Amino acid sequence: MNHQDLIQACKSEWVEYTEHSFVQQLALGELAHSSFLHYLKQDFLFLKQYTRAYALAIYKARTLAEMRMALPSVQALLDSEIAHHVAYCGEWGVSEAEMEAEPEAFGTVAYTRFVLDSGMSGDVIDLYAALAPCSIGYAVIGAQLLASNSTVFEGNPYANWIKMYGGEEFQEGIERSIKQLDVLLNDIELNSQRGQRLCHIFKTATRMEVAFWQQGLDDA
Repeated sequence: MNHQDLIQACKSEWVEYTEHSFVQQLALGELAHSSFLHYLKQDFLFLKQYTRAYALAIYKARTLAEMRMALPSVQALLDSEIAHHVAYCGEWGVSEAEMEAEPEAFGTVAYTRFVLDSGMSGDVIDLYAALAPCSIGYAVIGAQLLASNSTVFEGNPYANWIKMYGGEEFQEGIERSIKQLDVLLNDIELNSQRGQRLCHIFKTATRMEVAFWQQGLDDA
């Protein structure tokens, strides 16, 4: 099996995630600023837990090759991605200290702890299946919005967000991650008990992504 099998196993949830109203409003520049600010703060808290999950992947790895596979993600998150997020949030008038003090929303807690629990209770492939919807989904969303004729760039306060996730640097990084995931999945049969468990994990994490977008609309 490969990552496409995971996506096909939750097709309706995947569409709901990658074409969510939050994303559509963002693409048109119509998303309420309060919703975007809420999302930015929660995404900062999410990224901290996401980094912990990749660090867990090193601990759960079975081989040195698998340990090395996770290390670049941990380094990238700590050295650049979180720093970029903090800098971007600063442009919106939100400081790192303010984000650190922000309470975790229920959806953020549920999602991040599910990912960590998948890794703790399972193996490194279970963990990567739980991590995958975030990275793959953002790449899909970024590419779709960047290519769409209906996306508004001029005067859209969220245009830089779209360009970042649709941009070459992010897309190439996720492509490398997908190839690594497919290597791990290669010897697993889709219809086996193991394959179906991974589909369930991926589907649950995708549902959590839907809820993460929705809380940005509901809780702001």
